[in-house]
Amino acid sequence: MGGPGGGFRWIGGADARFWERVLALAALTLLALLLYRILQPFLAPMAWAVFLAFLLQPAQRRLAALLGGRASAAALLLTVGMLALFLGPLTALAIAFASQAAELAAKLQGWLVELRGRDLSELTDWPLLRTALDWLEEHAIVSVAEVQAWLLQGARRLLERLASLGGAAFLGAAGTLLSFTVMLFLLFFFVRDGARMARSTTQLIPLSDARRRQLLDRLGDVTRAVVLGTVLTAVIQGALLGIGFAVVGLPAPVVFGVAAAVLSVVPFGGTALVWVPAVGVLLYQAAWVDAAVLTGVGVVVGSVDNFVKPMLISGRAVVPTLAVFVGVLGGLVAFGMIGMFIGPVVIAVALTLLRFVEEAAAQRAE
Repeated sequence: MGGPGGGFRWIGGADARFWERVLALAALTLLALLLYRILQPFLAPMAWAVFLAFLLQPAQRRLAALLGGRASAAALLLTVGMLALFLGPLTALAIAFASQAAELAAKLQGWLVELRGRDLSELTDWPLLRTALDWLEEHAIVSVAEVQAWLLQGARRLLERLASLGGAAFLGAAGTLLSFTVMLFLLFFFVRDGARMARSTTQLIPLSDARRRQLLDRLGDVTRAVVLGTVLTAVIQGALLGIGFAVVGLPAPVVFGVAAAVLSVVPFGGTALVWVPAVGVLLYQAAWVDAAVLTGVGVVVGSVDNFVKPMLISGRAVVPTLAVFVGVLGGLVAFGMIGMFIGPVVIAVALTLLRFVEEAAAQRAE
């Protein structure tokens, strides 16, 4: 084992290379773990900054050209513009949502107290409900008392959830301010240097140059299609339905408008899950004109998806409905609000990579 220089050679050449790779892999794993622990508090604002910077890149190029190539000035103007957007309309929407959610919780509490003090049998005066209860009692052996117990339990759980959401929002206010500040700080650099960062990062993708360009083009098309075709359409639908709720005098139009925007991605039902029960309430109250008006608004809102979305995503990638549905809901659960955008994009990119594999397999078979 002695070497010509008088030392000891404990490991042979092949073994030395093996252990060098093991140590290098261990060092990289440790480095990745430490980086994750350091960046973990900022992952959400970083994801928002990357996402917004990606969407703002076309505007950054045009604005920098107008400013004589001053990329920093263009990035600063766009960052200030995003600050104004968040501090203006979005803050007003958040305040209105919180206020109306509290009012709605109070109304539900009052309804719950009233419901405890009376029998649900008087609700059977409405023919449609009477028919439904008769069918349930005949075929499913469900009595009116059991329906009352279910409604009481459901209302109690809903109120508990609303109360817990209010407490969580209060406790997270300080952290939200910090995250927003970090997001704006990162946004400036990602907008200014995003194109260069993207070029450097794409070199790490183990694909040919042609495939890499196709993947990046697909990523850009899908992201913009999700934002314009899905999110913007959902915002339009939610806004129209919220206006409809306000016109007919229903409570919490902002809350139900936001709910309609979120549910608009559901393939079956969509915004109808919000406005159809509301029409039922108006019919029960004998508000025939208001019910007809809200029905008309609901039909218009449902048609927005068929007319506005194709116009917004014209010339861009068409994202499958199933990918959007699973991506939005799964992304919301996994990543919070940013997951509404990340989820469909991740699924669409995964489908693109599978298509690349299928094409490569078909070429080998030929």
